[in-house]
Amino acid sequence: MKQYHYHDVDFRGTIERVIYTVTTPAGKILNKYANVYLPYGYDASDLAKRYNILYLMHGSGGNPDAWLDCCPIKNMLEHTFSTREAEPMIVVFPSFYKETISRTGKRDANYEYQNVLFFLQELICALMPAVEGRYHTYAESTSEKDLLAARGHRAFGGFSMGGATTWAVLTHCPEYFSRFVPLSGDCWEIEPLGGRSKPKETAQFLHDLIRNSAFAPEDFHIFAATGTEDAASQSLTPQIEEMKQLTDVFHFSEDCACGNLHFLLANGEVHAYEAVYQYLYHYLPYLFAECRRNLS
Repeated sequence: MKQYHYHDVDFRGTIERVIYTVTTPAGKILNKYANVYLPYGYDASDLAKRYNILYLMHGSGGNPDAWLDCCPIKNMLEHTFSTREAEPMIVVFPSFYKETISRTGKRDANYEYQNVLFFLQELICALMPAVEGRYHTYAESTSEKDLLAARGHRAFGGFSMGGATTWAVLTHCPEYFSRFVPLSGDCWEIEPLGGRSKPKETAQFLHDLIRNSAFAPEDFHIFAATGTEDAASQSLTPQIEEMKQLTDVFHFSEDCACGNLHFLLANGEVHAYEAVYQYLYHYLPYLFAECRRNLS
């Protein structure tokens, strides 16, 4: 894995905060926020220029500031875009928590995942319209039709519980997203930590979901990663290994320009933002690559 090291960058992007309103299952109205990274050169008056967009979720106990506070992801994005290693994109940092503050106390897996599932409705009905109605993405408007039409230019990723959120987005919102970046987090659709306890069943579930969807396998691109010293590897690695066996849907390749399933197992890396932002750096050049080779 190519390592990123801090660079002085002259062409710096900006961070803006988008406020939006959600209604909890209990009927409480909350104002939430997401941080939005705009690359250098973004011009609100330039209506012709469009940007791909990546939604990037924090881990358990985090908040929309977690990625920006815990690792030099902004500097990495700016260097990667300024050197043209990847096309400049908009990056959104939201939160799956319903509360105005993140979780406190002992972690409860079922509680965490219920927050994730509620967030999926928020993502489609509140967050995406708030962000993509304000910034120049490939969605012509925030109508359902236009948001769906921009699927190929929209990605979702996340760290730890954000990785589990990423698999949930693939499961429940595949019509809106085409690229998925689960970092140190497995799929919990069968059960919490199902990648470890039921890897074969979890892989088969994802296979069947994609096979029975309105899209072809090549319309999905999965970029997964974890570290050898990361406890999450015990869940994500067996799930990916089982997915590799289902070759009519999942076309695994170590070449990120080929196939639709990629997995990076980084030697010595642990469960930390300082590790997973390196995985994102590894994948960014391929995330929205316009010229992808045939899956075969």
